[in-house]
Amino acid sequence: MVKLRARCLLVGDAAVGKSALSHMFYSDGTLFQKNYSMTTGVELLMKCINIPATNDSVELYIIDSAGKETLVDSCEKMWGEPSLLCLVFDLSSEQSFANCSRWLERVRAHCQGLHVPGVLVGNKSDLSARREVQASVAKEWAQSRGLEYHETSAKEMENCDAPLLCLAQAFHSLYQEHRETIQNLNPG
Repeated sequence: MVKLRARCLLVGDAAVGKSALSHMFYSDGTLFQKNYSMTTGVELLMKCINIPATNDSVELYIIDSAGKETLVDSCEKMWGEPSLLCLVFDLSSEQSFANCSRWLERVRAHCQGLHVPGVLVGNKSDLSARREVQASVAKEWAQSRGLEYHETSAKEMENCDAPLLCLAQAFHSLYQEHRETIQNLNPG
């Protein structure tokens, strides 16, 4: 049995639902607040995830970072070295999707060439009448940048676990690959 620890950076524009998504995941769907105060720094949540078909687990430290541009510089100092990335946008806001490129560039520059597995999350799927970003466009964008794509509704607790479970499994897979590489280096 192996217990791994991963720092998951949660970024995206202000008001896309990052805090709602992380709280719904953390609370197993029991904590959707109708009124959120804007995150002005970083909020840290931790949840242990059991990896299916193994006895292993990943302690996922979710770093929910402020999305307002004036706060991001100070928050970036608290990101540390993320192991995983969860990039969130609002499906009813074309601008929040367009800004994902800037967020991804910022995180990759911060990580200085480290391989950081990630997911792109289109949140607020419950607002289908106001949808501005089509799934096919977001999925193509994500795949072209090496990210998995998920759509969620934190309000309706739809698919909130999937992106973070995907990241935990990706982190576990990386661990397995590194372990095998090291074992193959051993001459005996």
